[in-house]
Amino acid sequence: MSLECARVLSQLKFPATIIFLTVAGEEQGLNGSRHFAQVAKAAGWDIEAALNNDIVGGDRSPQQDTSVVRVFSEGVPLAATDAEVRQIRSLGGESDSTSRQLARYIAEAGRAYDVGVKPMLIFRLDRYLRGGDHSSFNEQGYAAVRFTEFREDYNHQHQNVRIENGVEFGDLPKFVNFDYVAKVARLNAATLASLASAPAPPAKVRLLTTKLENDSTLTWEPSPGDGHAASYEVLWRATTSPEWEHARGVGNVTRTTLPISKDNVIFAVRAVDNQSHRSLAVTPLPKR
Repeated sequence: MSLECARVLSQLKFPATIIFLTVAGEEQGLNGSRHFAQVAKAAGWDIEAALNNDIVGGDRSPQQDTSVVRVFSEGVPLAATDAEVRQIRSLGGESDSTSRQLARYIAEAGRAYDVGVKPMLIFRLDRYLRGGDHSSFNEQGYAAVRFTEFREDYNHQHQNVRIENGVEFGDLPKFVNFDYVAKVARLNAATLASLASAPAPPAKVRLLTTKLENDSTLTWEPSPGDGHAASYEVLWRATTSPEWEHARGVGNVTRTTLPISKDNVIFAVRAVDNQSHRSLAVTPLPKR
């Protein structure tokens, strides 16, 4: 999957860098990904998103649902401080981590392009009793998600190749659904190309909370970089909704007021370039 994405995307030019990474020691404690994420953090790398594909297409059973792929994302960030956790709780922002915004971005990419598989957003870090390399990036404060097939066959995971009591164990090519893997590869490629083409997200997004009013005013700083952003959009959704429900273009400005009560919705702002490529959404912090 990674090799095919790299082959296709290497033929295009993007304003951002895409890195394809394989790591060792996942089963021994996420050793490879943890080392890489720690090195990236220490070096100050600006990693906008990490997509971890782990267990995709290894179950051909009739119970498998090949129309969807699960996308796992953390809620309250693993890297959040105690003060940040208290603020998240007070604002009702448990579902608005950068990883959740990345998951929503993937869902939007899946709708925009005919990739043949639908992202199924799972709002938790990972499956029960399991873990993955995306969490190494989460621990360092990076947005990261995990792609995993809808139904797993545990006989084909973490097993020595063998036949025992008539049951065949092991991760073998004959068990792989390559058509499904190709669809998930297309979803990854669409997401990576969209992210790498888009301007950087706006900086220091704030929601003014200086007085009691039914209007809502948001401010932000222009997207960092070379002026790639041409305009901005404000997003909002009901506090009970999993995905963004509304988007309004506000032009090339850094402040806007909407006749919507901040108490009733969750807001975000994203940057848009001249070709309608959109950045990840950024939810605001309150400003008093």
